[in-house]
Amino acid sequence: MLAAMMRILVVGPHPDDQELGMGGTIARLAEQGHDVLLLDMTDGEPTPHGDRQTRAREAADAAAILGVERRQLDLPNRRVEHSIEARYKVAAAIREHQAEVVFTPYMQDAHPDHIATTRIVEDARFDAKLTKVDTSVLPGEPIYPRWLFYYYCTHLRHVADPSFLMDITGFAERKRQAITAYASQFVTPEKNRRIVEWIDAANVYFGSRIGTEAAEPFFTREPIGLTGLDGLV
Repeated sequence: MLAAMMRILVVGPHPDDQELGMGGTIARLAEQGHDVLLLDMTDGEPTPHGDRQTRAREAADAAAILGVERRQLDLPNRRVEHSIEARYKVAAAIREHQAEVVFTPYMQDAHPDHIATTRIVEDARFDAKLTKVDTSVLPGEPIYPRWLFYYYCTHLRHVADPSFLMDITGFAERKRQAITAYASQFVTPEKNRRIVEWIDAANVYFGSRIGTEAAEPFFTREPIGLTGLDGLV
């Protein structure tokens, strides 16, 4: 359990990815007093039942449900590319928020936007610490986020093999509400309604792995340090 307030950046390729992958954790961290910012790489449109204005309203409603702020880089949906320009945009957001912890999608995915986003965020974490860079290109005070964690919102039929699980007991319903705030994605299209059921089932399953009502999985390439066992569930 994090004791002191931390600045946390949660990056998603499209509005709703953060909610699907770690909505309960976002709500829990916000409730604990952490400064959580959602960063959307794109507006997520076009989609069969959505449009730019609708998706923006849904994204704002979802963020309000989770109790966090949200901003968007407005990169082109379905055409996110790993580039210096994209890296610096994310690095600038890291600097502006002075993020100590960054979450990004798991690196294995079928969606090109997800794969590109993760590569961009990984490099932007490094770029954010650079000094002697043109501030018109990369503004803000340098910072190197201490932790980079991966959440699961993959388009592959992938079974998560997480490094750790976050207990979201008491926050699963808020996660569901944030997801269904995207009515154009998960309510209007009948075929997508089952996704919400799958998410509910995954919450319960991962909770069962640690003896709680609900949990969400995460992956890390770097070891997490402990100062004791009092935070374990």
